[in-house]
Amino acid sequence: MTADRIPRSTPPRGRLTKNAPLAPLVWFKSGGAAELLFEPADVTDLSWFLADITPGYPVFVLGLGSNLIVRDGGVPGVTVRLGKAFSKIERLDEVTLKCGGGASGILVSSTARDAGIAGLEFLRGIPGTVGGFVRMNGGAYGREVQDILVSCTVVLLDGSVEEWPAERLGYTYRHSELPEGAVVVEAVFRGITGDPLIIGQEMDRIAQAREESQPLRSRTGGSTFKNPPGHKAWALVDAAGCRGLRIGDAQVSEKHCNFLLNLGNASSSEIEALGEEVRRRVQDKTNITLEWEIQRIGVA
Repeated sequence: MTADRIPRSTPPRGRLTKNAPLAPLVWFKSGGAAELLFEPADVTDLSWFLADITPGYPVFVLGLGSNLIVRDGGVPGVTVRLGKAFSKIERLDEVTLKCGGGASGILVSSTARDAGIAGLEFLRGIPGTVGGFVRMNGGAYGREVQDILVSCTVVLLDGSVEEWPAERLGYTYRHSELPEGAVVVEAVFRGITGDPLIIGQEMDRIAQAREESQPLRSRTGGSTFKNPPGHKAWALVDAAGCRGLRIGDAQVSEKHCNFLLNLGNASSSEIEALGEEVRRRVQDKTNITLEWEIQRIGVA
């Protein structure tokens, strides 16, 4: 499909860009362009836009770009990116926050800390936005989004806006039942009353643990593979002899071998090929099939 198949009854109020490079927007700093990149002005703008596009036209939602490989041939259809208009956070009561889908985990956890709301500290360890970690039941340091989510507001591909209670998402490990292309524009999280000082100390502990164990200052995509039941993905990768393994400028991190790195000029195809080679070696060594946690999109 081509961009001229998107009819508009009214022009969008947000920014619509053709052939928009995505490499600058993702952590790996690799990959091709979006056929169309849409940054909506608000929920109504997004709803009208999705309602107007041709049924079946591909729609992908881009968050912080941390858990993502954009393939070198680019991404067909529309890539939706939620900007500052979707990063607002509102306190609903003593222990509840309403957060925009574009708000980062750091912003949500910091706001909760300042409000004396405990239980959301783990979001400090998730390098993504509300929309992304609500969709995939993101988690870190023993907690998951399903532990704190009350409800979320989504815009579906037909432009309809719905509020989904947490139970409707059918959460399992790093998975929800949200439809493809649905955009999480808002979420309500509930914690418990806590001491801001103690909450801050826990957030600092999480930040320090990440700094010590993960290659945060590198071009990476975050955690690459899901933990199989009863196992840690990094330990399986290490046992298969993949620590430091390279294909071109793509490398398995020596610091944390469930992270892939772009050492400089790696293509997305090299990064993905390295991941597949790791999966093959782990399968041969342990008879365990690693599942990708990083999302891979676009045309190779």
